[in-house]
Amino acid sequence: MPHPSDHLRPPGRPHAVDSEWTGWSDAWTKHIRTLTGRTDLTVTVAPGAGGGAPACFYPDHKRVEVDATHIGDQPDVADPARAGHKKLVPTAYGLLVHEAAHAAHSRWRTPPGTPPVVAAAADLLEESRAEHRQRSRRRADRRWLRHTVNTLITADEAPVDDAWHAGHLAGLLLARVDARIVTSKDVRAVRAAVTTVLGAKRLRRLREIWKAAHTADDNDADTMIELGWRWCQALGIDPRAHRGVPLPDPGVFPGHLAKALADYLAAIAGLTPAEYTAQRLAGRHGAPATWTRRAPTAAEQHAARQLAARLQRARTHQPEPDSRPAHIPPGRLRVRQAIAAEAQRAAGTIPTAAPWQQRTTLPPPKPSLRLAVLVDTSGSMDSYAAPLSSAGWILATAAHRNHAATATVAFGSTATVLVAPRQRPTHVLDITPGGGTSAFIDAVKLADQVLDLRQRTALRMLAVVSDGDLTDVEPAQRLITTLHRSGCAVLWLRPAGLSGHTFAHTTTLTVTDPIEAVAHIADAAVTALENA
Repeated sequence: MPHPSDHLRPPGRPHAVDSEWTGWSDAWTKHIRTLTGRTDLTVTVAPGAGGGAPACFYPDHKRVEVDATHIGDQPDVADPARAGHKKLVPTAYGLLVHEAAHAAHSRWRTPPGTPPVVAAAADLLEESRAEHRQRSRRRADRRWLRHTVNTLITADEAPVDDAWHAGHLAGLLLARVDARIVTSKDVRAVRAAVTTVLGAKRLRRLREIWKAAHTADDNDADTMIELGWRWCQALGIDPRAHRGVPLPDPGVFPGHLAKALADYLAAIAGLTPAEYTAQRLAGRHGAPATWTRRAPTAAEQHAARQLAARLQRARTHQPEPDSRPAHIPPGRLRVRQAIAAEAQRAAGTIPTAAPWQQRTTLPPPKPSLRLAVLVDTSGSMDSYAAPLSSAGWILATAAHRNHAATATVAFGSTATVLVAPRQRPTHVLDITPGGGTSAFIDAVKLADQVLDLRQRTALRMLAVVSDGDLTDVEPAQRLITTLHRSGCAVLWLRPAGLSGHTFAHTTTLTVTDPIEAVAHIADAAVTALENA
């Protein structure tokens, strides 16, 4: 979620009133009196409202804002004057209830001079405290508050496994268990991940703190700030020495916290983790509208067939002794399978169990190949855009035929997925170059997320086509080193005539043209399979 203070006391001025959504604003202004017991509040519903968050509360203006995009595209999706409308827009109504909880119970203000890290901890504790007080006063509101969790909390809450972000996740989710908003079963995986990072003893200390916050009065700023100090001390942070809110280390991959949070958000949304990841990739790393799609040419289809054949031959050229199941002798009798086959015949079905095991010469099992290709789309790489767009389609098509997984990610000012893994693309997505290289770190982490490049059980390779002129060299090097130490080979292809940084723990080759770069990537994939 945005930082709690961004929606409790958002910067800037309130959003302008939208005439199309006046009916919603008027109806919810009337209804918020019931939710809060206050008669001086107004509600604004409009697209883009919420101060950058899904919803927000402006205490000085006595105003609640809700982003209308969580209701629908048009205001006629429901009639806000009818009591049953909340069932049609449960997330948006839950956001209204959440902000109503702040309006009714978040009456304290952070004293001047409070270290920002302490203020952030106190604001974090206020999230579950306000919802706890709202639920205590209006028990039925719990149903709607649960609907807001996957809107207020995003997968970016835990980018690294450190004490601060583990505590942040605990304050957002585990504290809501004691507030009786979510259940312990809901957050079982999150609790395990937080315990892995913090330890059980430190987590118990944090729980004592948030349970104390739940009993604090609505106007008790002194207690909330004191609990913020205790929170920082429990996490090993000295606010006097480090006043700012800790930032995630860009040179570290996401870990246990990120996976547990993604699994939780997927379950809340009724999706599998894979479906949730695909949905998130499409929403955040989709191609810009200026990039065009086209049908693959005959030459590209021929190249894909050739590469698929090379990958197929890569691990089948030397048959090795092995064993295989058989329905008839000779061979070694497998008693369990023989009994199963007899039972199948007695039941009148065709036996599928193979009672015999024969020694034979078979091709060795093929290792699964995971290949990520990162493509630099900055202006200096203009001549490489078209060939590498084609290469992404060729690699994905060839890999699909060989049970391999590839992903092509373009990086410039943002990271864009050209070809997602385990998919056979029907069209070639042509890159439009331009921008810088600031998203290289995001691209590496994205490739690791979709292909598990740090998982040691598979054959993995990362190929980068770039001049190496990056903005954050030091954290980028640490990410590359982490991949290298986990057994993932890193191939760096640098265009001739372009200067840039040479990274350690990579195989760096200079290429004279884009076609040569594509050939190197294909050769490296085939060689890796042959030598596996």
